[in-house]
Amino acid sequence: MKKLRYKKDTEYLFVDGYNIINYWNAFKDLNITLEEQRIKLIDILSEYSHTTKEQIILVFDGYMVKKSPGAIYHHNGITVVFTREFETADHFIEHELNEIGRVRRVRVATSDNIEQQIILSRGGSRVSAREFEIEVESAMKKIEVQQKILKDNSENTISSMDEENIKLLKKLRKKIN
Repeated sequence: MKKLRYKKDTEYLFVDGYNIINYWNAFKDLNITLEEQRIKLIDILSEYSHTTKEQIILVFDGYMVKKSPGAIYHHNGITVVFTREFETADHFIEHELNEIGRVRRVRVATSDNIEQQIILSRGGSRVSAREFEIEVESAMKKIEVQQKILKDNSENTISSMDEENIKLLKKLRKKIN
């Protein structure tokens, strides 16, 4: 698995994928597979990434997957990491926090108490799964409001007029010219 590269002037948000899936209300009572839950979380965070200046790194445990070499890929503005066999998301995040150092602003979304203590000791800040869910929901609501405003504004343009009114406007324009 190749190493991630970090930029000096970039803020980072690490997300413990399975921890979030287990704590968020959005995933409770869903009758979908773990794979579908992962895809849903990736989609949610991809959309959320457009509302934040942080670079999102979503980490899923691969430690129980036999002979997993791990994988890193980019999807719609976020980085998705599947750890190697025998490596937890917690361990990966700890290692990356050591690599980043204390120079950059780093947050980690997890409700794992031990992991939160380690994050704080390494200079990062933590956000619980519940706090992060509220943050993401708030951002999504803002996106919905903006989309509605854009839709409402587009309905007031010529493209939303019926053919008869467009013909009348064209006739008026010809008379004026």
